[in-house]
Amino acid sequence: MSAVIDSRQLLAFATLARRRSFTNTARELCLTQSAVSHAIKTLEQDMGAELFARVGKTVHLTEAGERLLETADGVLRAMKEARDGVRDLKQWGHGRLRVGASTSLCQYLLPTVLREFKQSFPACELRVEPGDGPKMADMLRSNQVDIALMLKPARHNELVCRRLFDDELKLIVSPQHRWAEATSINRAELGSETLILYNKGSYTFSLIDDFLRRDKIILQNFIELGSMEAIKELVKIGLGAGIFAPWIARKELEERSLVARSMGARRLPRSWVVAHLKGRRLSLAEETFIGLCESVAETAIVTGLVE
Repeated sequence: MSAVIDSRQLLAFATLARRRSFTNTARELCLTQSAVSHAIKTLEQDMGAELFARVGKTVHLTEAGERLLETADGVLRAMKEARDGVRDLKQWGHGRLRVGASTSLCQYLLPTVLREFKQSFPACELRVEPGDGPKMADMLRSNQVDIALMLKPARHNELVCRRLFDDELKLIVSPQHRWAEATSINRAELGSETLILYNKGSYTFSLIDDFLRRDKIILQNFIELGSMEAIKELVKIGLGAGIFAPWIARKELEERSLVARSMGARRLPRSWVVAHLKGRRLSLAEETFIGLCESVAETAIVTGLVE
C-alpha cells in the first residue's frame, strides 16, 4: 500500500462518487471511460478495499468508499487552495510581507509606512514582528521575516543594510535633576548615577556599555526596561537618568517635562537601517516597502522628528 494517495485517482474517485456514472465522470474530467475505470481500480488495489458497488451502469459507495469520501473532499479542496495561493502570488498586490522592527520604530515610524504601503498593496498580507536588533538579525537569518528595521549591527556580512537615518544618544533627565541646568556634565559621575536603560540584550545597551567602558565606567547601578514609555516615566519622576535618542521623547522635551543633555565631547551616534538577507531577490512589494521606509525616514528628519 502506497503511503500517499495519487491526487488524480482521488479526484476520479470523488467525481465518480458524486456522478455515480463512469460515462459522466469521464465527460467531466475530459478522460476516457477506460482511464477513469483504471484510476478507480488502481486506487482500490492501493487501498486494499472495494470503494464502489457496481449495479448496472451506476455505482454506489461501499462502506470503505464512504469512509474515504469523508476526507477526500477536504484533501482536494486543500490542494486547490494551495494551487490558488501560488497563482495569486503572480497577481498584482497579492502575497505576504513579514516585517521585523524595533519597538521604537514600531511606534514612531512604522505606522506611516504601513498606511502608505496598504494603499498600494491592499491585498498583501502583512505581519509585523517587534523586537530588538539581535532578535531581528536572527529572524532574518532563519527566514522568519523578510525585511527588518533595526540598528545597524557591527557585523552584517550576510545582510544588505540600507540606511534610514542616524541619531545620537543623549542623557535625558527630569527638569528637577541636578544635571538639568548644569553647564557641563562630568561623565565620571555616571558611575554613581542610577541609569534607566533599554533592554540589556539590545544593541543600544551594548553601545552605551562600550561607550562608558572607554572612560573606565562599569555599568552597575542601572534599571533595565523593555519599554521606552516606561523609561520616560521613571525619568520624569526623578528615579534616575535615561540614555536614549531625543526623538523618542520629542513631545516631552517640547513641553519641558524632560530635558536632553549631551554626553560630552565624545558623541554616541547610532545608524538605523532597513535590512534583508544578501542574495535575496526582492519582490515588488518588498522594494516598495523599503522605498517607503527611506522616504518616511527622510521626511521625519526634515520635520525634526528624528535627528
